[in-house]
Amino acid sequence: MITVAEKKRQDTPQILLLSVIVSLFWFCQYVYISYQTIYLSGIGCAPTLIGIVTGAYGFTQMVMRLPLGVTSDRYGRQRFFIILGIFSAGTASLFRIFLPNEYGFFLGNLFSGFASATWISFMILFFSHFQENHLQKASGLIVGANNLGIFLGFSAGALLYRHFGMHLLCILSATSALPALFLSLFILEPSHEGQAPPVRDLLKICTDRRLILFSLLALIQQGVQISTSMSFTTQAAQARGADSTQIGLCSVIYIVTAVLSSYFTASKAAHKLGPSFWIPVILACLTIYCLSIPNLPNIEWFYPAQILSGLSTGILFSFCTSEAMKNIPKETKSTAMGFYQSVYAAGMTVLPIVTGALTSVFGLRNAFYSLAGLTAVGLDGAIVYYCNRRGA
Repeated sequence: MITVAEKKRQDTPQILLLSVIVSLFWFCQYVYISYQTIYLSGIGCAPTLIGIVTGAYGFTQMVMRLPLGVTSDRYGRQRFFIILGIFSAGTASLFRIFLPNEYGFFLGNLFSGFASATWISFMILFFSHFQENHLQKASGLIVGANNLGIFLGFSAGALLYRHFGMHLLCILSATSALPALFLSLFILEPSHEGQAPPVRDLLKICTDRRLILFSLLALIQQGVQISTSMSFTTQAAQARGADSTQIGLCSVIYIVTAVLSSYFTASKAAHKLGPSFWIPVILACLTIYCLSIPNLPNIEWFYPAQILSGLSTGILFSFCTSEAMKNIPKETKSTAMGFYQSVYAAGMTVLPIVTGALTSVFGLRNAFYSLAGLTAVGLDGAIVYYCNRRGA
């Protein structure tokens, strides 16, 4: 019989290994992101086309995540999908290197989206090294490693884009997949015990009301994030006269906040107030962010505003993930995670396209106001849910 202390000693090296792999993987996925909209705009792409290219990243995830989750629950092969995901992330930037136009970025984003679809396997394997009552801690740690990789990518972009352009960032993206692939060979996967449930039984978990609610809240958070901080916020900053270095600094402030707040969610201080406090508060912050960005007078105001967006990525997304997965049976966790990630991937697909179309027709200000309205709907939903739980 393995004691809790012995299991912790066995799990710690794998937790550290997976954390490093996760950071490398997300560096590969995001080192070029801060300048993708600026680059595409610079080569003559219209806002609607930029929205389609950006949305392609979410489209593949939306289509592939639930099938990957079901397959993982059926066969328990998380390590295989992790390796496949890292390979796809590196391959994606080869398209951007050898076809440096909207078509190359569109194809690259499809491959990057497939790579991100395998994030299910990263999370489920990471969670397997923690006890069930430490799910929020596990969520905070892996989202922190995720955001750390994005932070390193944003920092590299801020330092290098102005002097070396998009080509070098895409080379860094492709080559960073190599050490991640090498390290993934040392992943140890727990044996898949017991009879795999039929697909029909696995899919029943997708009707869980709690899972649906927090999947929709994650849809809002992720969709708004990729439509703003990862895309059209940079266009708003550029309209205020920001150069590439200042835009890079905006991205760095956003992701530093995301990293620190992600690790904060794993702390006892965050647990003390709990998700019923943090989820509505951070949704309110995200609403204020969307309302403020188109009205900021100059680039200096963008820096503190980015903190609000970073809090949503760190705190809101971490709590939505743990709340969605709470009380999910072990044998259906991959399917539930696949459903959760497919739903928020729909937001990552649709919202950038809608934002781009609204920007073309009604202007950037009204596009951001629409995102603020959607976030406010999510805020109302969260408040009603937690009020009903208290009254029950």
